Amino acid sequence: ITLTTLMTAIFDLSSLVTVLLLLVCTCAYIREIRPTTFDGGKVLQPGQQLLPREGIWVFLWRLSRIGERMSPYISLGCSLMVIHILFLKG
Repeated sequence: ITLTTLMTAIFDLSSLVTVLLLLVCTCAYIREIRPTTFDGGKVLQPGQQLLPREGIWVFLWRLSRIGERMSPYISLGCSLMVIHILFLKG
């Protein structure tokens, strides 16, 4: 086994970008289907404050917000990665 066969997605830039794009798309989709998933799972009444986000939920919540707000750029990035993976990566 050589060092090049042990590479993970962290060390390969195209794989890292693919994983990040998939995470952003997945988190945005989950937030669209179940909006309270990353907010602690509690439905808040009007006037209540949001619960503080902690741990991995902060990261996932931020990814979902990026997916919501930058959706044209994320979809362009996904399209470019599909072309790269299908036709250019060998």
